[in-house]
Amino acid sequence: RVFPYISAMVNNGSLSYDHERDGRPTELGGCTAIVRNLHYDTFLVIRYVKRHLAIMMDIDGKHEWRDCIEVPGVRLPRGYYFGTSSITGDLSDNHDVISLKLFELTVERTPEEEKLHRDVFLPSVDNMKLPEMTAPLPPLSGLALFLIVFFSLVFSVFAIVIGLILYNKWQDQSRKRFY
Repeated sequence: RVFPYISAMVNNGSLSYDHERDGRPTELGGCTAIVRNLHYDTFLVIRYVKRHLAIMMDIDGKHEWRDCIEVPGVRLPRGYYFGTSSITGDLSDNHDVISLKLFELTVERTPEEEKLHRDVFLPSVDNMKLPEMTAPLPPLSGLALFLIVFFSLVFSVFAIVIGLILYNKWQDQSRKRFY
């Protein structure tokens, strides 16, 4: 990789950004964008249409868009958030987000596509397994903890008694001598 680097990730709330590996485990795609010390503005377009995520950039100051990332099969539900970050790890850079414009595109959908769009509850990507969000297990009550400890002790005593019985039988068998 050559930095600065643009990367995209989809998160269902259970993923964290891996700073040690520059986010590679959760990255959908990325591209290098040499934007340091330029004397003109750079632009980035993020387009999500019909489960297709595309990111294009204009970093040459020529008002020409270049493809950066294209990911089909991205499922984003309604009511979630887009996030941007200019985290740089150990580097020091100055990044300014001058404006962020969001548009809702009018796209004709078949009834099947509309039903599939309504059935999306968690963000996901086809052919990429994101960890499921699971509710934390409730803590054990005092009674449950007592029963676990009690039955563990009973089982341990039972195993020790059985072990002693088998050991005594083995010693009795080893004392018998046949002449």
